[in-house]
Amino acid sequence: MTKILAKLHTPVWLFILLVVVFILRIPSFFEPYSYGDEMIYLTLGEAIRQGVPLYLGVHDNKPPLLYILAAISGRLFWFKAILAIWHLITVFIFWKLSEVLFPKSVKAQKIATIIFALLTTLPLLEGNIANAEIFMVGTTILAFYLLLSKKLTRKNLFVSGVLFAVSTLFKVPAAFDVPAIVLLWLFTEKNLTWKSLKTTTSRTFYLLIGFLSLILLTFVWYYLRGALGEYISAAFLQNVGYLSSWRPTDVQEPFFVRNSPLLLRGAVIAFGVGILFWYRKKLSTEFLFGTTWLMLTLFAVTLSERPYPHYLIQSVPPISLLLSILVTRKVREQVLTIIPLTIAFFVPVYFKFWYYPTVPYYTKFIQLLAGGLTREEYLSTFGSHVPRNYKIADFVLTATKPSEKIFVWGESSPIYALSKRLPPGKYVADYHIKDFSAEEDTIKILANDIPSFIIILPDSQPFPLLIGFLHNNYGLAETIDGAEIWKLLSPKIRSLISP
Repeated sequence: MTKILAKLHTPVWLFILLVVVFILRIPSFFEPYSYGDEMIYLTLGEAIRQGVPLYLGVHDNKPPLLYILAAISGRLFWFKAILAIWHLITVFIFWKLSEVLFPKSVKAQKIATIIFALLTTLPLLEGNIANAEIFMVGTTILAFYLLLSKKLTRKNLFVSGVLFAVSTLFKVPAAFDVPAIVLLWLFTEKNLTWKSLKTTTSRTFYLLIGFLSLILLTFVWYYLRGALGEYISAAFLQNVGYLSSWRPTDVQEPFFVRNSPLLLRGAVIAFGVGILFWYRKKLSTEFLFGTTWLMLTLFAVTLSERPYPHYLIQSVPPISLLLSILVTRKVREQVLTIIPLTIAFFVPVYFKFWYYPTVPYYTKFIQLLAGGLTREEYLSTFGSHVPRNYKIADFVLTATKPSEKIFVWGESSPIYALSKRLPPGKYVADYHIKDFSAEEDTIKILANDIPSFIIILPDSQPFPLLIGFLHNNYGLAETIDGAEIWKLLSPKIRSLISP
């Protein structure tokens, strides 16, 4: 084993850490189909597997890579397995980056890597969930590693730009990491002259060429499939509407009033960058890089002002680097790191970010292994509705063929993901229907692409047109834990809408 690790240039402590991380991820392989976002990813992945065009025939508001990974996975278990492998590689790459930043301090490398590995693994920040953030930080870290450890040739700059684009094609806020390296180039110039500015501009140009080339390639891909407008709208423009979306009362306010918190945060970032630039000659490269990267990621994670903990994973790499400096340095920078770290810990408190308990997550899994919980009891620990969803999916699998459509009103995506059945129309989540599809449009979609079953989940409050549509065309076939399953009685659909 020691010889193998030596060939891989992997220290024993890192190998042990990777083993621990993998063990901590084992419970995630046994998680039920319950987490809403994962269910949407798997449903879109199933649509891709069935040949449904992404964005044109099925909708969500992220770029395509996450759905493609879900399509490759096919099942939640394999989705989690891909996540585990990806994350282990990411931890290894982060260690390589820490080697570049702390070449003379193995202790600093260890602390930074351990903090990063644990914060991106534990349920505290949803490290166990296959969200975009956990994937995109991997390619972002690899891009920074190439830029900080290799000669800045045109090829390396281009490849790094492509890696940043891969991160962005998992989730758009990853693009905010890119300026960190450009600012570092400016900060580390001994004297800013026209020649040095020209060099930085040239580097930035090739970096952006790599970044934009992959993004534009996806535009061409979806243009050739007749879905360019839908792709740009869903993956990019709808993210603009996400900004400050938890302040709906501000929608009618003028632009500068409505977006004043966002502009204020931008001003804070600009002020921080100015301070770093002013004192750049007195600060180390690793401090400048870690602080700049942190400020940019904090801006990215607060774009929507939504308190989802997995957003914070984007800030974990620079936080880990700065915590390592705080613990290991015995110079002035040890004190200075308190400033950016204080801001980093202030953000989740101010925006009331959620968090998930870690100890109960593992104790209930141990109880399952020890026989203290039955399978259904274990499913119920993820929500009382989870066992019901499994029963409904079992019914649908028995009563329908793979090509048949179903329609679920309520928290729909887990049913679609479990049963591998798709809805008529492009929306796989109930909030998508409520946000983008009016009641009459929904009924028209149902009438044009007739679902074999319509499922009404408890407390979902179906709208009047849907109730009328059901009673005219469907009969109640089954009731499972309060969920009504309606079966199509006749292919002659009456939509209750005048032509």
